[in-house]
Parts: sequence; structure tokens; C-alpha cells
Amino acid sequence: MDSGSVPISALEHYAYCPRQAGLIHVDGYFESNVDTVRGDLAHATVDRPGPDTDRRGHRVWHSLPVWHDELGLHGICDTVHLAEDGPVPAEHKSGGYRPGGPADLQVAAQVLCLREMFDAPVPIGLVFTGRDRRRHEVVVDHELADRVARATEEIRRMRDTAVLPPPVADTRCRRCSLKPGCLPETTVAVRAGLFVPREVGDWDD
Repeated sequence: MDSGSVPISALEHYAYCPRQAGLIHVDGYFESNVDTVRGDLAHATVDRPGPDTDRRGHRVWHSLPVWHDELGLHGICDTVHLAEDGPVPAEHKSGGYRPGGPADLQVAAQVLCLREMFDAPVPIGLVFTGRDRRRHEVVVDHELADRVARATEEIRRMRDTAVLPPPVADTRCRRCSLKPGCLPETTVAVRAGLFVPREVGDWDD
């Protein structure tokens, strides 16, 4: 695996908040909260590697490693359903679904990886959501594929320069588990010049 390869999970983090992606994938900082624990529990049922069969009789592969050499991406699909017309990756989420949101970018990257690996058309990916217990189809067209490519390059650039994006300091911060280390309000205040540290003084020993 190319050392410059970007993990697919970073795309979801970047789509939600670029600074979150930087804290995790550049600084190596992560904290858990009730939402991340709920997500871990939801994944426990699909994180067992190996083959299986779904209710439609299709073969399903759990925790399948995937990669895309040209884009420089790698990751693991929660499940890949091997239907008659080709493989379909499915990303499992404990919460709800927002069309065009971070989960779409994540599963689109998985689709692109499978297209390259299988050398076959993979038109859609699936997002299974625990909140409504539904599956949502994500059509991976040229526009969405371009979003994946641009986000991958932005993450790679951020990792190479080790420069974190500024905090968003909006409603996304409320439930973010990284808020204690991100300090969005303090960082914004410093950047705005509202908080200026005192200069180093002379001390008499």
C-alpha cells in the first residue's frame, strides 16, 4: 500500500468538518462520546470478515479491504453485496441519512475502488441507517466521483503540510467528540484578535 494513500474514512470526516479530519488523520487525536460508541456498536454486527448470504440469496462479504491506486485511496467496506449485476458496497450508520452528506462521499469512494478492482461497472452504493432501518441508494455519477477526487487531494495536501484548517464553530461542533481538543470558540477568538496572550516578561530569579 502506498504510504501516501488516504483512508476512505477520512473522506467522511473531511466532508463533515475539514478540521475534524485534520485532528484525526494529521494530529492523531480522537475522543469517544455517546455517538461514536453507538456507531461502534452498530458496526459490531458487520465487522466480522468473511463471506455470508443476505435475505435475497446474494453473497455478502463483510469487512472487505478495498483500494484505488490511481486516486491513492484505501479502506474497508462494511459489506459488499455480490449481486447478479456486480458488487454493491454498503456503509452502515447508526443515525439518520442526509442526501449528499458525508456518508455519500464515503460510500462513493468505496464504489470507485470496486470499479477499479473488479474492472466492472458499479453504479451505486448503499447507506444503511439504523435510525429509520432503511437503505438509501447513492448513485455515483461523474460529479460525485469528482467530489471524492477533490476531497482526497485536499486531505493529502493537509497531511503533507501538517496545517489544520480553522474550526467551523457552528452547530456541527455541538455533538462532535473532538470539541475538547479542537476548542473551536477559543481558536476563533484568537484568530479574530479577541484574545491575545501576554508577552513573555522578564523574571528576577
